[in-house]
Amino acid sequence: MNTFINEEEKLKHPYYKLMELRGDELEGELNTWSRLDLIAWLCWNDRNGVYKDEQSLQEFDNILSKEEAIEIITRQITQA
Repeated sequence: MNTFINEEEKLKHPYYKLMELRGDELEGELNTWSRLDLIAWLCWNDRNGVYKDEQSLQEFDNILSKEEAIEIITRQITQA
């Protein structure tokens, strides 16, 4: 099974397309996503992170808010 994705496929995938955005365009796009979509992206981008509600409650005794998820995604994309 081929696990690599070519450049053309990347441009079609919403997770990869998001990584090309910056500034107001990135923030605007993230604000249209649901909290669960943001968490799904975080889990995809950082498999070792604690983002899902069940894990977050066990680890930190709270869940990730939409605002926090947007902050983390923005940081991960702009500092990559």
